[in-house]
Amino acid sequence: MGILKKSYTDGFFNVSPAHGFLPSRMPLAKLPDHYAALQYLLDQMPVQLGEGEHGYLHNSGAIVQAVDKLPNFLDSVKNETDISVIQALFRGYSFLASAYTLEPSFHHFLETGHYGKARNILPAQIAQPFVAISEKLDVYPWLDYHYAYSLGNFKKKDSSLGLEWTNLEMCVRFSGQPDEAGFIMLHVDINQHSPDLVSSVMNTLEAIENNDRELTVKWLKQNHMTMVEMNERRREMWKASRWQHYNDFRVFIMGVKGNEELFGDGVIYQGVWDEPKQFRGQTGAQDDIIPMEDIFAGVIRYYPKNELTKYLLDLRTYRPKCIQEFFIDLEEAVNQIGDRGIAGYLLEKLNGDGLVYLLGILEEIYHFRNGHWQFVQKYIMANTPYAKATGGTPITSWLPNQLKSVMRQMEDVISMIDTIGIQTLSDTANIVHDIREKLPQMHKLLDEQLELVSGNQFSADKVFDLNEKFGLKDTDKKI
Repeated sequence: MGILKKSYTDGFFNVSPAHGFLPSRMPLAKLPDHYAALQYLLDQMPVQLGEGEHGYLHNSGAIVQAVDKLPNFLDSVKNETDISVIQALFRGYSFLASAYTLEPSFHHFLETGHYGKARNILPAQIAQPFVAISEKLDVYPWLDYHYAYSLGNFKKKDSSLGLEWTNLEMCVRFSGQPDEAGFIMLHVDINQHSPDLVSSVMNTLEAIENNDRELTVKWLKQNHMTMVEMNERRREMWKASRWQHYNDFRVFIMGVKGNEELFGDGVIYQGVWDEPKQFRGQTGAQDDIIPMEDIFAGVIRYYPKNELTKYLLDLRTYRPKCIQEFFIDLEEAVNQIGDRGIAGYLLEKLNGDGLVYLLGILEEIYHFRNGHWQFVQKYIMANTPYAKATGGTPITSWLPNQLKSVMRQMEDVISMIDTIGIQTLSDTANIVHDIREKLPQMHKLLDEQLELVSGNQFSADKVFDLNEKFGLKDTDKKI
């Protein structure tokens, strides 16, 4: 594996074949008793608490009155050393900060169908302990994907069962509706397969280092098959969270940076900084599966040099430091293989089967991104005219930017396979044949979609319907 370590950990996350990108232990469902006032506020916060019961976010301004009564736990937070408590506190203050600032935007949307202005002053009893706990984790003080909204925010309904989204609940919530839980718990479900994916990456690099042809093919195949399984789980989104209900909670996961329409110059953290701060919002683009695969497979070599790629690289800094370190080491390890990375190595070794599994991996990266792009078309574009994603990126160009990159690499890998001119095994031959047939359709689909969205006004339904026209619809079900 060259410079890669066997694991990368901060005590909560441990990137390794044992844990993948999930926490090394179950997150705390509740805060310790001495934070009872904060826990009570979080429990009473969701729009809907139960059948006929509503929380603070249901009534305009109620969250302000509740926060006014909240003690400032700064001193207690500063003394925390238990990583599980630190993570749960960061999660709690992240949710509270977003709920407090974005509650007016939410209610304005309910009244008008458009997101309204957010509050941009975070009271000291939130801001001070929030910043203190974020410094312990060395992350930005805003709702993130790892420690707060998704990978550090799940609990099992039945402890004897697994991590399928149907068996998971959120520890802290905004809407309190099942669509919110399904939406973000599915990300945990997908990541239950990340140990196999991380294992395949590390083992492939070790096999290449040892110049072991058979093991290189074996681990590339495992990577491909794991990505196939992850894509199957990802497609569960259409039933885990109904797209018509995305706005029940979407505005609460908005970030400040890139969403100046909501936050203006930024958010003042009272008692911490005098000047306003801007941080990006929680987004599935902060997940680690595709960024790791992009580095491993070589897609990053095809990224265009533009502002959208800068956004992508900026999002790397919104991850736990141990994951950032893993990505840096992984990129260096792949670069040490040669100028063309794994693809170049396989071509040099005339390893046709390895190249075919690499092509299969690239196809699954495409399906992951194109499926996400279809989510954008239905969950966002069909629901609201607001043209920014929760991370502050433009919704109509962000994912197409990366789709073009992976398709260009797929074409190059097919050329490499053709150059070798080998007779591959039956299963790999089918992979090449199928992808060669699909690739022109992938290009036509994206070209026609981008033509539609290039105007000031477009029909989200027409953009989405093109997926079916080109045989690349993410689900067979009517949605």
